[in-house]
Amino acid sequence: MATGVGVIVFIGAIFILSGLKVLNEYERAVVFRLGRLTPYRGPGVVFVIPVLERMARIDLRTVTLDIPPQDVITKDNVTVKVSAVLYFRVVDPSRAVTEVANYLFATMQLAQTTLRSVGGQTELDELLSQRDKLNARIQEIVDLQTEPWGVKVTLVELKNIDLPQDMQRAIAAQAEAERSRRAKVIHAEGEFQAAQRLADAARVLSSQESALQLRYLQTLAEIATENNSTTLFPIPIDILRPFYEMARKGSAAAPER
Repeated sequence: MATGVGVIVFIGAIFILSGLKVLNEYERAVVFRLGRLTPYRGPGVVFVIPVLERMARIDLRTVTLDIPPQDVITKDNVTVKVSAVLYFRVVDPSRAVTEVANYLFATMQLAQTTLRSVGGQTELDELLSQRDKLNARIQEIVDLQTEPWGVKVTLVELKNIDLPQDMQRAIAAQAEAERSRRAKVIHAEGEFQAAQRLADAARVLSSQESALQLRYLQTLAEIATENNSTTLFPIPIDILRPFYEMARKGSAAAPER
């Protein structure tokens, strides 16, 4: 009799121990009792009735999905390969089990198709220069589709954009032309500002009769400091003007032959 009781106690202990499950802080247990969903349990020690209940363990930590390179034809008909990384976490363990067969695989497939779709609606320049905008659009679309599954997409980042070799050369030539254009514009602006300053200086010099003489003496002083034996004597154009006027009047008064 004692042996029978001992066997029953032993079997009961095994039955109870087999139903004890230990869940980490980041895990939850989605339990089905005879096929019917019950409220999820955990963390800590939970008891699952053997045979009658079945448990699915769900991880609530943020999951990182590496989206492989996708062939994308942009809006301006350029073929590129775009890869990205997606971060998401499960916020409702029950829906993650009951609403989708495999939420990891489903989220991956949805992210790939969304990446191709959004890339196909975007021009190449926007794809290269406005990554933040594209990241936000992809995150919004994927998060909207995964919300019924109890999955929250927290971040999407475009990781790499591979361009064809001919397109890389075209972009490099465009960038070089743009730099050359900027250099020419800056040089022209410098010449314009210098001409303005020279015109201002000419007006200041013409307003004072002694200013030109002082400038001439300053130039001679600068030449002398260079140990140069050459001396320059500038002749004002105004000195030659009377002779030019006399010559012009003489040619006008001369009779034609």
